[in-house]
Amino acid sequence: MPNYNPDCLGKYDFDNIALYARKRFFEGYSTIELLQQASTIREKEEIALVAMMDIDDAAVSNLQLTCAYAEKCQVTSCRKIIKQMIEDGLK
Repeated sequence: MPNYNPDCLGKYDFDNIALYARKRFFEGYSTIELLQQASTIREKEEIALVAMMDIDDAAVSNLQLTCAYAEKCQVTSCRKIIKQMIEDGLK
């Protein structure tokens, strides 16, 4: 069963996001390589969430989202979950 965050308006699959984070940060794939392998818009969105991990926390807080959930969701919500998943992967 996919790992969904009940507070996530996009209903992103955090198991997939963890897979992309592993490929990006542990296996050395670039964001571009991951995006080229994506076959759906959803996969590209999940990879984009991982790509944002390269951006400083303060800079992310100032981003203006243009996604369908921008008015109701804070970009830092998914970021916190992804960060924790990456840290757990290091243990």
